[in-house]
Amino acid sequence: MKIIVVGAGISGLSTAWALARQDADVTLIEQGPIPNPLSASGDQHRIIRRAYGGQGGYQRRISAAYDAWDQMWEDLGRKHLVDTGFLLLSQEPGDEGEEYRDGLIAGGYPFDEMSPAETGERFPFIDGSTIRFGAYSEEGGVLLCQRIASDMRDWLIAIGVDVRENTRVVSLDETSGSVRLENGDELTADRVVVTAGAWVLGLLPDLAASLTTYRTAVAYLTPPADLKPHWEKGPVILDVGGKVDGYVLPPVAGTGLKVGAGCHKYVTTPDADRVAAAGEGETIRDYFSPPFARIGEYGVADVVTCAYTFTADEHFFLSERGKVVAVSACSGHGYKFGAVVGQKVASGVLSGDVDQARIWLEARD
Repeated sequence: MKIIVVGAGISGLSTAWALARQDADVTLIEQGPIPNPLSASGDQHRIIRRAYGGQGGYQRRISAAYDAWDQMWEDLGRKHLVDTGFLLLSQEPGDEGEEYRDGLIAGGYPFDEMSPAETGERFPFIDGSTIRFGAYSEEGGVLLCQRIASDMRDWLIAIGVDVRENTRVVSLDETSGSVRLENGDELTADRVVVTAGAWVLGLLPDLAASLTTYRTAVAYLTPPADLKPHWEKGPVILDVGGKVDGYVLPPVAGTGLKVGAGCHKYVTTPDADRVAAAGEGETIRDYFSPPFARIGEYGVADVVTCAYTFTADEHFFLSERGKVVAVSACSGHGYKFGAVVGQKVASGVLSGDVDQARIWLEARD
């Protein structure tokens, strides 16, 4: 079967990988370089973790995600996952830190719950006086996005996939399974899989009824010298509690200390405002006091903007129309499932049962 994959973020790379492993004839098209620094998959690192609060379907699917990543590491010959574990913090009753902890309890997954004082003693960058509790699980860590994308690109090329970087698709034909490129060329396949992330609405504008594009940003911080060693061996912080929806990735394997906040996003188009505004890094940094101790001593090393598509309920999205299958596994939490999303989409396309892939991706069970 001949298949065109449009978009080489983690979903597109993984779909091409899974298809190629089953001997499909694959063409992978990416509008920028691979990795593309503007894509949601183009940052230094992303979180993988078990906790999912009220989204128990995704919490249960993490095992399949780990299995798929293990298959990818085997093909690549190296592992781009650092097993740091993850930390949850709660600042007020009913916040997301508590919600995530309760989801672990409901699922029967083990973790260590700590008092405020115990949390601050174990993780000195946390001001224990600002939190209600901390909870630590060993089952989580950091996926090294840029290294995954670079190695996946090289692996795909080596096994004969037609990988086209810096090539923009300007239109699709759902009936013929064809794509038209910016240079006027037209390519046709048995199926077209669109994994274009925040740019999907430019190709399939009617999906705006289901998908909304947001712009956000993350900051890379330079911690105080005495706290740097603690951060370098620290866990992912899935949620800092309170109202900012804040998360933290530690500086492991040559990456930076990254902080991001769900409250720091707004609706826009994927190419708008991609240069950080003056003072934006400090704004993001200051969301993290509390619970960070000594927030003013953290320097801002860099600010990176991101664009995502979200569904209203933050579940993944798949739509089949003619010969085109559109996939959006963003909603702010898609990267950790990238390898298994590729496997499920590939299986659905090759078997003709795309609806089974949709049911798995939506994770409503």
